[in-house]
Amino acid sequence: MKRRQILAATALALVAAGASAQGNGRPLKLVVPFAAGTSTDIVGRVLAEALGRQLGQTVVVENKPGAGGTIGSEMVARAGADANTLLMGTVGTHAINPTLYKKLPYQPVRDFVPLGFAGATPTLLVVPASAPWKSVADLRQASGKAVSFASAGNGTSGHLAGETLNIRLAKDFVHVPYRDGAQALTELMGGNVQFMFYHPAAVLPHIRAGKLRALGASSARRSAAAPDVPTLAEQGVADFDLVAWFMLYAPASMPAAQRDPLRDATQAVLAQAEVREKLAAQGIESAAMNAAEMAAFGTAEIAKWGEAVKRSGAQVD
Repeated sequence: MKRRQILAATALALVAAGASAQGNGRPLKLVVPFAAGTSTDIVGRVLAEALGRQLGQTVVVENKPGAGGTIGSEMVARAGADANTLLMGTVGTHAINPTLYKKLPYQPVRDFVPLGFAGATPTLLVVPASAPWKSVADLRQASGKAVSFASAGNGTSGHLAGETLNIRLAKDFVHVPYRDGAQALTELMGGNVQFMFYHPAAVLPHIRAGKLRALGASSARRSAAAPDVPTLAEQGVADFDLVAWFMLYAPASMPAAQRDPLRDATQAVLAQAEVREKLAAQGIESAAMNAAEMAAFGTAEIAKWGEAVKRSGAQVD
């Protein structure tokens, strides 16, 4: 056999072996527990496309929105051992919801195994360009009850960031929850609320257009997407480090023989420059994590966001 034929045969064998490990070549389903067009959906589709190439099989994205991501998350948690199903998890589904919901129909640690950390993004504290505040120090001087902040709903990361700011500044800014982030952003630009925390990909175009102004970033270090925006910590708001993040999960019921090759494939695609660039375009900063690091990160995030939920008083029955 010629060398080229040998190489081709070897490549085909590797693809076939990978497909067998993932369920005998059946399409792999990636459940996104939020609506199409959301940040989670965009991240999920970037990973689905890259995983499809890496595995040599079809990866189908299925949106299952509702109840703060619990509907889609429960669907994957309850999937059988042969379901061939993954979840595009988030800070909401796996760190906020365990404390926010009185009766969460799944347990993030018990029911899921992390495959790959897609990345994290800080939110930016933004105000209308017409607002009088140029910095967090200015906002600190505002009368609390005369100032309201928007969010994509009760218990979302934007809500909890706003309530954490209330505590750090000893203010009582009024929370106004909306149906989703797009509606909240529209109301902010219309001047119906005074500020909100939202992800860079959504607000930067409006900042560049002169419609919004960024006062600070919610992370411990500046956002790569908005390096000119100082963090809240830089402006004297102590211990403020709240970021949204995305993690790909397999259900705990998935056999290790199927799950481990998927984790290897996920780690491989997350190391690809093309994938990192696509995520960076959404303001998402990648960071490599192995299995132990992902598990430790998840546990720490549940504790951190759990405290934020308790401080806010938010709860869903």
